[in-house]
Amino acid sequence: MIKQGVIILIIILTIGCKKKSRSKEEPIKVAFLSDVHLLDVKGTLQDIGYDGINNPKTGQKAFIRTMEAQLHSTRLFNENYFAFLAALDDVVKKGIKLVALPGDFSDDGQPINVRGLNRILSEYSKNHGLSFFIITGNHDPTSPFGEDGGKRDFLGSEGQPQPIMSKKNLYTAQENELPVIVSEDIRKMGYSEIVNELSSHGFFPLEKYRYWETPFTTYTYDEYSLEVAQTAEALNNRVYRIAENTLPQPDVSYLVEPVDGLWLVAIDANVYLPKENGEGYHGASIGYNQVVEHKDYLVNWVKKISAKAEKLGKSIIAFSHYPMIEFNDGASEQMKQLFGERSFQAHRIPHDTVAKLFADAGLKVHIGGHMHLNDTGIIKTEKGNTLINLQVPSLAAYKPAYKILEIQRGNAVNVETVTLDSVPGFNEFFSLYELEHNFLKDQNSLPIWKRDILSSQDYREFTQFHLEELIRLRFLPSDWPESLKDILLNLNGQELYILSNIDADLSQTDLKQILTDTNHSVWQQALNLAKENLEGEEYALKDFSLWHAEQMIIDFYRLRSADELALRDIPDERIEQYQKLIESLLKNESPVLKELQLFGSIFEKQLQGEPANNFSIDLIKGTLTPN
Repeated sequence: MIKQGVIILIIILTIGCKKKSRSKEEPIKVAFLSDVHLLDVKGTLQDIGYDGINNPKTGQKAFIRTMEAQLHSTRLFNENYFAFLAALDDVVKKGIKLVALPGDFSDDGQPINVRGLNRILSEYSKNHGLSFFIITGNHDPTSPFGEDGGKRDFLGSEGQPQPIMSKKNLYTAQENELPVIVSEDIRKMGYSEIVNELSSHGFFPLEKYRYWETPFTTYTYDEYSLEVAQTAEALNNRVYRIAENTLPQPDVSYLVEPVDGLWLVAIDANVYLPKENGEGYHGASIGYNQVVEHKDYLVNWVKKISAKAEKLGKSIIAFSHYPMIEFNDGASEQMKQLFGERSFQAHRIPHDTVAKLFADAGLKVHIGGHMHLNDTGIIKTEKGNTLINLQVPSLAAYKPAYKILEIQRGNAVNVETVTLDSVPGFNEFFSLYELEHNFLKDQNSLPIWKRDILSSQDYREFTQFHLEELIRLRFLPSDWPESLKDILLNLNGQELYILSNIDADLSQTDLKQILTDTNHSVWQQALNLAKENLEGEEYALKDFSLWHAEQMIIDFYRLRSADELALRDIPDERIEQYQKLIESLLKNESPVLKELQLFGSIFEKQLQGEPANNFSIDLIKGTLTPN
């Protein structure tokens, strides 16, 4: 009887263990943190012992760039360090164990920054059991084999710029700058150094992985073991050539099965074309348009692993640094027409053939970064295949957020977008920026950034200020047609709506005269028509005067950057008035308003598009449903 009881107990325990081990039936959650652009503000240039300037607020050193540099860049350099930590803390709080970083995890792949990233990732792995999976972006590395580099605008002790370069004579300090500091720790590392420093985060097989392969491995799933994978992990086994007479370049794409049933496919979509003079390489910012031309083996690899996943019952989630689908809600051609062929990063828009190739290869979900946008794109091919591309916002720009994918058994994926409104420590360097602002005033530097940004109460407000100053200091001067700026920077919303009702064949000269004379008969006719068109509406013409047309530019950038997330920062009534204005513009056939009509049409498309915040993906039907 004792033996029989023991056998029964063993059977019960075995059944219980089997039930407990069936975690593959439970949803798997993966957090995607893109475009971290980590500058190790707590780091040290180890070869010379330089660790920045004294910060009286903390009593510590601060290795940071100037606010002037930040407000002319599409990304922050300093405060995103704290945003990264806040995002990781939130991931830990939510109980998520798998974290993917789709490229631009560093600020140009310098030793000081890659070391700092590895320190942070290793601490969270050790203390919280997180597993990280990284793929390279165009900022890490900036060149396949590394190159000298540096920045001229680190912050000096009295608020002046401090140039730091990787070798002598790379840069000559200007009159208002400190003497150049030279450190090898600020050079831009190549693939080998970067992936070896970050070797525990997906680039190489680990014992805890259930499976790992690359586009160049030849073993099968059944043959897999850590020892077998290690025979193929070396970078010299993972190379391709742009052309026969060029050096082989690394490709660090990999597939990893971190938990039973999930295949994370990390695609290295960097393509570095040799410069025409044979010295070095062009940057890799274009993405998949160059991949399909120079790395078409990646499409074949995706096709092979998709078929294998189908056979083995694995769920595939692919990620890389670059988008696979157009990210302007169908407005790309109009944006080129209005702003120019290269404005708004138009040269980075993937051709339709990219998504079709990968969709027909079997890929269903792809996560990208690079553009610092919150967006969802979907494409269906002639063969009936669907690919959904999710753009993860940057932690270093408006609006800072990351995405969580919950992969359900039964071909469903839930997507959640988590914003970082509150970031501890985001204002740690504000007193140092005060020194910088005073220095710039003394230098009579114009235009100077607005001190208002230093009144930010949280990271959400800080990134909004960053966007607004970026628009004022960089985007408006470089991207916008002068004639369109003349209108949008000098009218309020009411005047803009009246203008949209002008019904006359005018020249630009006529229009300028009318805009300075509200008693002009054409203006009075437009005013009467505007009032007539708003009869019966919830708001009157005077309500449009509550906002300036420049605000519409800011809201346009908000919507372009954050999609649905931006609606928290734009009042509903202003959105309604924008829609009424655009409706009026698009009905107007006056040639003199052509640029304004184009802008209205682009703006309208930014208000539409696929769900981008919280939604579910049906992988069988290829549909999206807002949650």
